[in-house]
This record gives sequence, structure tokens and C-alpha cells, in this order.
Amino acid sequence: MYGLVNKAVEQMVCSHFNPETWEAIKQHAGIDITSFVSLRPYPDEITYQLVDAAHHTVNLSHADILRAFGRYWVLYTATEGYGELLNVTGHTFEEFMENLPNLHTRVSFSYPQLVPPTFETEPFDGGVLVHYYSERQGLAPMVVGLLEGLAERFNTSIAIELIASREAGDDHEVFRIDYK
Repeated sequence: MYGLVNKAVEQMVCSHFNPETWEAIKQHAGIDITSFVSLRPYPDEITYQLVDAAHHTVNLSHADILRAFGRYWVLYTATEGYGELLNVTGHTFEEFMENLPNLHTRVSFSYPQLVPPTFETEPFDGGVLVHYYSERQGLAPMVVGLLEGLAERFNTSIAIELIASREAGDDHEVFRIDYK
């Protein structure tokens, strides 16, 4: 993953806890990187180690950490130079969901080594099905957080239900999102 992701993890920990907690997480993870470079790719294992160390340090489940990070990511990227990209992707939750499959295509221009997930959407009356495909395992809770963060951004009330998952033997995750 790119350094931007790990920088966001750091910012989330420091804003929800404090810098000392971040240092404890890095120490527990065995990460001796002083600061992550946004445009530099890092091994995915570093991010997974940070999440696992956060689990042990702040006593939250991996799923809760990933979900909180997903919500945080929406706000973080909007303030880290990607607000315009989010704006052109949609002005309402429904419009954003419609354009979600194209989002990472645009992001790939800035991050040539990006290995993004793929999203496919199927609108239905009152909601949308979001199909999530990724080479990375275990990030479905982060997607839930992302969706919650987007709903918050667009002041939209949503209900999310995971209706298919790799953990249950499916080849990808499917989220049913009902909104008003």
C-alpha cells in the first residue's frame, strides 16, 4: 500500500488517542519508520502489522479498527488533496455510488504501482448493491467504514448489510446498501 494509507493510520491514531499511542503501536508492530512518504509504495504487511498492533495496544477488534479507519479515510483524503476528486465523483451519495467503479482509475494516474480494489455497483430502488473485489484479505470492515464515511459526507442515512463474503466461501464481498 502507498504511504498515504499508513500516514492516515498514524493521523487517526494520534487524533483518537495520542502520539504516544502511535509510537507504542509502531513499537509493537516492529516498525521503525519515522514517517511514511505518501507517494511511496510499502509492503502491505506493514499496514496489516500496524492494524494488528493497534488491536493489541488499544484493545479494539481488528474489524472495529478497520471500520473506524474506513470512515476516517473519507475525511482524511478530502483534506489531503483529494477533495476535488471526491467532488467530481459525485455530489450525492447515490451519484457517488454510481461513479464508484471509476474512482480508482482516476487515482491510478497519481499512484502508478497502485493495486486497487475493484467495485461494481447495481442500483435498485432505494439502494445499491456494491460488489467489492480485492487481492487483499480481511478488509471488508474497512469498506463498511468507507461507506459510512461517504454517507456522513453526503448527510445520507444508510443501512449496510454484508450479503456475500469470502469468509463465507464467496469469491468477493457484496454489500447491500439501503438509503433514504
